[in-house]
Amino acid sequence: MKTKPIAKPRILVVGSSNTDMIIKLDRIPQPGETILGGEFVTAAGGKGANQAVAAARAGGDVTFIARVGRDMFGEKAVTGFVQDGIHAQYVTRDPAAPSGVALIFVAKDGENSIAVASGANGLLSTADVKNAKRCIAGARAVVMQLETPQATVQAAAELACRAKVPVILNPAPARKLPGKLLMLVSILTPNETEAELLTGIAVRNEESAVRAAEALLARGVATVIITLGARGAFVAAASTRELIPGFQVKPVDTTGAGDVFNGALAVALGEGRTLIEAVRFANAAAAISVTRLGAQPSAPARNEIEALLASPGAFAPALSPDDGWGVGGPGVQAISLGGFGLPMETTAGEKP
Repeated sequence: MKTKPIAKPRILVVGSSNTDMIIKLDRIPQPGETILGGEFVTAAGGKGANQAVAAARAGGDVTFIARVGRDMFGEKAVTGFVQDGIHAQYVTRDPAAPSGVALIFVAKDGENSIAVASGANGLLSTADVKNAKRCIAGARAVVMQLETPQATVQAAAELACRAKVPVILNPAPARKLPGKLLMLVSILTPNETEAELLTGIAVRNEESAVRAAEALLARGVATVIITLGARGAFVAAASTRELIPGFQVKPVDTTGAGDVFNGALAVALGEGRTLIEAVRFANAAAAISVTRLGAQPSAPARNEIEALLASPGAFAPALSPDDGWGVGGPGVQAISLGGFGLPMETTAGEKP
């Protein structure tokens, strides 16, 4: 008897699309310094597009809302989306603005420095989002970042909230966010730098991660996941305070790792995994991505993620016992949830 295949969860991503121009260097240049580099490559990028591609490869049925220019970069980007099985009917080709580009330096230790010219991304409008209202309402999760206008992010969050669809917001690039937006967010996924900007609390160890996460929960966010690179991710929700360890891999390029994390997280949650299981799945996807050059090219396929999760010692902490990041330390509860929190239906500006 044949088993019925599990339907792919519908994931909707609102965000940016860029073409990344990457130079590999021994180290990142200092201000005013010129360094002769090595390999130069171009790759598809943009935080929104990265998340969409990551979600599609992780097993999601993905729709992407974005703007690109009517140029070779935009055409190539849309072709790539279709090849990854992403529904691109809401990717608008702007008649005036160029496609976004990012200039990226990658050091030999995997660290990077990035500058972005937004182009058409800066013109993604509330009307673009409202045109996809029905698609938003039918999604299992809406995923967003901050490389498009904040008013557009707000509009998408409001539409999702009214339809009782969870909103996953990656607050990057880092900026201050209004309470009316945070109150609509089901899961906020800052890294250490972004968490500090949002809360004023420097995240240096598990204790400070707890304080930063609780400050964000107090502002109305249902769940906070602070991504910590190789250390993993710290999860805070109503009944959870847990550090989910990362994976020990040799980094080649960390560009896009956070985007891969968010795309994979949305898929895992959309499939009905617990919050902790979903973070482990996302950690595995992100770990694979840093072993490869480029943002979208580094996003792993579903079978690769599952293989890493199934490997011996897969959940061994990528932590040092002396750096202040203990797993299950004093005052930290390790409690798995059966799902992820939804904000109550509200009008804009009202606290759930």
